[in-house]
Amino acid sequence: MIDVRLLRNDPEGVRRALARRAKPELLEQLDIASSLDDRLRVITLERDDLRRQVNELSKQVGALRKAGDVAASEAAMEASRELGERERSLAGESDDLSASLHDVMLRITNIPHPDSPDGAGEHDNPVVKGPVNMPATFADHQRVPHWETGTALGILDNERATKISGAMFTMQRGLGATMARALCQLALDRNADAFEEVRPPTLVSTATLTATGHLPKFADDAFAIERDGLWAIPTAEVPLTSLYAGEILDEPDMPARVMAHTSCFRREAGSAGRDTRGMLRTHEFDKVEILAVALPDQAAAMLDELVTRCEGTIAALGLPYRIIEICTGDLGQSHHRSFDIEVYAPGCDRWLEVSSVSWFSDYQARRADIRFRRPGQKGTEIAHTLNGSALAVPRVWAAIVENYRQADGSVRIPDALLPYMRGATVIPAQ
Repeated sequence: MIDVRLLRNDPEGVRRALARRAKPELLEQLDIASSLDDRLRVITLERDDLRRQVNELSKQVGALRKAGDVAASEAAMEASRELGERERSLAGESDDLSASLHDVMLRITNIPHPDSPDGAGEHDNPVVKGPVNMPATFADHQRVPHWETGTALGILDNERATKISGAMFTMQRGLGATMARALCQLALDRNADAFEEVRPPTLVSTATLTATGHLPKFADDAFAIERDGLWAIPTAEVPLTSLYAGEILDEPDMPARVMAHTSCFRREAGSAGRDTRGMLRTHEFDKVEILAVALPDQAAAMLDELVTRCEGTIAALGLPYRIIEICTGDLGQSHHRSFDIEVYAPGCDRWLEVSSVSWFSDYQARRADIRFRRPGQKGTEIAHTLNGSALAVPRVWAAIVENYRQADGSVRIPDALLPYMRGATVIPAQ
């Protein structure tokens, strides 16, 4: 969440920054937060003054009793009781206001980076690199949707996946499953030089999902295990961010770098009938995430590094791709600055988002209470968090099947995946 002190000290600056997100309801939330905070500060001052008076009266009672002045002692005790009742009432109101303010602050989005391009929505996202590896033309045999090719080759069996689990679940088989696993291993190996591999839990607590900004705002898009008070993770970003929740890191140990290959679960609320064919949108998928907890002055360079790493994996697969920067009106709730990598799928005739790389400034770390300490300085500071999709399987898999489809209906395996394919170089036509 944003720092409430920033809202107090520079309310107009915060309004101008959030107005760039082109969502009027955000400014209404800011007004509510400011009003709650103003009332809370007034009550806190009055409560603290009452506590001071009660303490002074307690001292007077003792002195009066010692002096033998019973009447004055009892009068002071009565005054103390009346003030104490008022103080307790204010303390309860303070607690209620604090809870309300916290709830509103959890829903207020992050402040966009000054360099994030202005825009109202996804159609305003500028292309900042590419297209790269884009051929002048595509052959007719590449213009076949991956769900048709996958079914014909026996490597995609969504019909049985639906029988097992319901709509919007997918299943890869044979060399299709091998290729899905190979993609994840490729992403892990390409980042193992700098990132510690972690296999975190895929079920997390409410506090963990709140720390990244997925709750309370996006509860409808998450799978909940209500009996146990747990949630299925929508991305490994969630448990990786909370690795350091409530901890104080030492400056020399930063940036802390971790990566994870996990299954991810998303309800995809409101997407019924949209992009649900093949592998484009699914409730469960595998992804490799890379994440860093950095010093504020390391964050910009780390963002560039994460983009370069994620781009490098897509480039190594030989897929046509481009990089777009996310405009202010399309930024996610927690995002400070973001870039997406998209690949072109000729069978779908679409650019598909396959990687999102984001800098969250101190927004997530403040929610998770991740701090760092500088040597020789008193106190601590809030860290910055960043992450990137090193590789998300479904759309990359789909793009490979379409781009690498050959005239006989087979699919050639990209060279970068060959070490992981148990000797297979092609997915043969049936």
